[in-house]
Amino acid sequence: MTILLLGILLSCVDCRNNEKQLTLSGNWDAFNKTQIEKLINIYGKSSSNYNPEKPPYAVFDCDNTTIFLDIEETNLAYQLENLIFGCTPNQLKDILCTGIDTTIVLKDANLSGEKFTTSQIATDITASYTWLYNNYKPLGGKGSLTLDEVKKNPNYANFTTKVRFLYDAICNTFTEEIAYPWITYLFTGLDSTQVREMAAKNVKWQMSQKIGNVVWTSPGSAELPGQQAGQVSVTWKTGLRLVPEMQDLHNKLREAGFDVWMCSASFVDLIKEVVSNPSFGYNDNPTNVIAMELERDPNGKILPVFRNGYDQTQRSGKTKAITRFLAGPSGKYGYDPSLVAGDSEGDQNMLSDFKGLKVGLIINRLKGKNQILGDLCKQAVDTYQQDNAKYLLQGRDDNKGIFIPSQEHLKYGSTSGTKLPE
Repeated sequence: MTILLLGILLSCVDCRNNEKQLTLSGNWDAFNKTQIEKLINIYGKSSSNYNPEKPPYAVFDCDNTTIFLDIEETNLAYQLENLIFGCTPNQLKDILCTGIDTTIVLKDANLSGEKFTTSQIATDITASYTWLYNNYKPLGGKGSLTLDEVKKNPNYANFTTKVRFLYDAICNTFTEEIAYPWITYLFTGLDSTQVREMAAKNVKWQMSQKIGNVVWTSPGSAELPGQQAGQVSVTWKTGLRLVPEMQDLHNKLREAGFDVWMCSASFVDLIKEVVSNPSFGYNDNPTNVIAMELERDPNGKILPVFRNGYDQTQRSGKTKAITRFLAGPSGKYGYDPSLVAGDSEGDQNMLSDFKGLKVGLIINRLKGKNQILGDLCKQAVDTYQQDNAKYLLQGRDDNKGIFIPSQEHLKYGSTSGTKLPE
């Protein structure tokens, strides 16, 4: 009997050790690919130490990590172009100024070189939105014009351009703590279903767009007189792409018994749609998303109020949120993530704060000079090809929106790559 039991136990161990060793596909840097595969196979189901009651888990940033470009920013363009808003003109004026010191002159100037305050440009935006609201019924008014018809009116270009311009101006003038929630307030009056439907349509639209820069310019005084902020122009990036290597990695991690989480500075419903929509290939659980949260009214409509008790999920806020919900004493696991992936200074804290971290994956965008992220990128370069490398720097070509089998980053418009910011 003893011999029989021993044989069964050894057989179970052999089965565990003989489980399929998972490999990654795509344009990974060869060393990065090997290190991530090693992580998966050492700590996943193929390990004799794997405990399904205490599974390893990975945490990913979304924008420019899990996907190419920024879902929040491309979605803003889609929202503006298609006039998907749930607020009245009076509500919009308050939203545009929420959390902003409206007496401060913005750093960004108009085409005449003149600068102005948030209050001034918000006045222009609200006036144009009022015209749109009154003439385009889906916004809530009683108008009878179609979207194509209202697009011909100068108020349309004035509204869309100046909202997008104001977002950049707020980013350049104030802190992330002000700018990142501000863009989410534009969802006021919509619900989760509407935001997720918009996100799905935005991704499909973006996938059809050529990668590059788009320039919007508002009407001049001859076409639309009385503008306090004058004529402005704004440039934004288009051509969001899903990343095959990340789709594969998310799925392989789950197959190996890892839990997969997202931690993003974009709005929570946008991220849920991108990573869980079956059409987009990541196949993540939408409940495994930690992101920017707003309060809701009793009917589920979004309010322009950051959710009480929640941390803004950028920089140290990401560490706080991961600790609260996952890694801390009262978190789901009570231990640190095995893998964290990010691309920017907004991710540097979650990439460096967890002592139990096994691998930190950094998508190279030449970010982080003189900051924590820059030090992590240099560490990845210095320990390249070493078995004990903790940080991995993955190259990307911004001209094509794809990974490249290198540590280097190719800037948009460039044909040669660079490893570290100069």
